[in-house]
Amino acid sequence: MTEHSEGPEKEQSLTLPHRSVVSRCAGKGQEPQDTQGPELTDAESGRRRGCNHLTPAPSPNGNVGVRQGPRSPLPARHLSRPPSSARGPTDGAGNLCSAETRGLIARALLTEVTAAAAMASVSINALPENILLELFLCLPARQLLLHCRPVCSLWRDLIDLGTLWKRKCLREGFITEDWAQPVADWKVFYFLCSLRRNLLHNPCAEEGFEFWSLDVNGGDEWKVEDLSREQRKEFPSDQVKKYFVTSYYTCLKSQVVDLKAKGYWEELMDTTRPDIEVKDWFAARPDCGSKYQLCVQLLSSAHTPLGTFQPDPATIQRKSDAKWREVSHTFSNYPPGVRYIWFQHGGVDTHYWAGWYGPRVTNSSITIGPAWP
Repeated sequence: MTEHSEGPEKEQSLTLPHRSVVSRCAGKGQEPQDTQGPELTDAESGRRRGCNHLTPAPSPNGNVGVRQGPRSPLPARHLSRPPSSARGPTDGAGNLCSAETRGLIARALLTEVTAAAAMASVSINALPENILLELFLCLPARQLLLHCRPVCSLWRDLIDLGTLWKRKCLREGFITEDWAQPVADWKVFYFLCSLRRNLLHNPCAEEGFEFWSLDVNGGDEWKVEDLSREQRKEFPSDQVKKYFVTSYYTCLKSQVVDLKAKGYWEELMDTTRPDIEVKDWFAARPDCGSKYQLCVQLLSSAHTPLGTFQPDPATIQRKSDAKWREVSHTFSNYPPGVRYIWFQHGGVDTHYWAGWYGPRVTNSSITIGPAWP
């Protein structure tokens, strides 16, 4: 029954800029430089300087630090990069520190580097760009865009480099060393991966009917039951322990997902329009026939449908195998303006027996963006 179509709380809106940049060292008439290529060499490092928005701090003797003449490169050992597999600072047990902890470490390091540069009467931007990239690599992505990118043109261009975001993806485990799939925009890819999770709350009935709207509650009404030991062996995921079950009159329940509240800002949904994947699992009882139904809609800000997936109801005959079945659908190339996703499923038993003999449903999910390896 699987079908496919062709097709954090937010401080302020994020805008993901274009990746190509014009180098300020290019002469008139030269083409823009593509900053998505290989990493900068020592000779290339430091060519782009235009950071007029930084105010140099006074040195201990009272003079303002101004770099004069060509920049003296740091020793080669300072330019060496850690292995691309290195994922960042760890705790005493060797575990990767949390993103918040890594951000604090990076900000402290950036502050120390800036203070050291001021003491030496030079700007932090006198550092090789490779070193600046290492600092930016440790900072949280939102702070890079909201606070660091506006500082000056140099920082803007470095933060727009695709290599920076590819390495951040590698550090976070979004890609592997042997990743070979083409990526149009590594910055967008990073944010989609960091946001990716099941957007439906309580999909496996662990919290009863919390977060669900019981649209139709017929017969003996909806009920939550435990998967038996035998059923757990059959179900594809050992994390699922409960399910919702319907009765002899139609039972339907739904959730509405607010994409903006989940971190998917409007420009991202309208410009990138990432794939939206919907999945659900259902099963019948072996001793009673039943009918299962599902409807998913992409909604505008005015709750106007912009895309609908509603397969024909699945009728399971009495004395069936009662196996769990998955239904899935991927929304692609949908119109701009999607702001909400409405998910509704349920069913009814076809023999009208008192009790809970209708279809069972669990492990529902809505995910957006690329799948992790």
